[in-house]
Amino acid sequence: MKALLVIDVQESFRQRESWSAASNPEIAEQVARLVDHARAKGDAVIWIIHSEPGSGGVFDPELGFTHPIEGLEPAAGEVLFTKTSHNAFTTTGLQQYLVSQGIDELQICGIRTEQCCETTARLGSDLGYSVEFVVDATATEPIEHWSAPAGRSLKEILADPLTLDAESIIQRTCYALARRFAVIRTVDEVLAG
Repeated sequence: MKALLVIDVQESFRQRESWSAASNPEIAEQVARLVDHARAKGDAVIWIIHSEPGSGGVFDPELGFTHPIEGLEPAAGEVLFTKTSHNAFTTTGLQQYLVSQGIDELQICGIRTEQCCETTARLGSDLGYSVEFVVDATATEPIEHWSAPAGRSLKEILADPLTLDAESIIQRTCYALARRFAVIRTVDEVLAG
């Protein structure tokens, strides 16, 4: 049985200035296509939300942004896990749920391509799941060089030639996952069957 994991497609990201540089700011549309397809096929749809309680930031549930982006919401019977780690397994009951439901195939989409999505794909593969990584239903933002000073503006980050652009991050993720941890797919490929 297959499950679509919708990872961190949540309002929190849209509250950050850096979202204006996101690779796929309209990610909800691509994810909605996958969700509709999974539901039509009878596959499980599992929602994952990232939370940082007490942080005072956009991932702190007290601020009210730790919910799916408008237009996406779990249907009756679909589970939602709240995580506090990068991958969807470590701080949730996801693994136990997948085993209890007889799920052995995962489709992964969400935010951030190289962080929570890639980490979940790698761990899922290591746990024995067949993994499809739906790359154009993921999104990420440029990443500063590790030696960059903290506290720079988005404009400074984007102007820095050492900043890794979003497209390069996505390509690197595909190279790292393909033939090792996951099959790379597009939304159109998934919908075509």
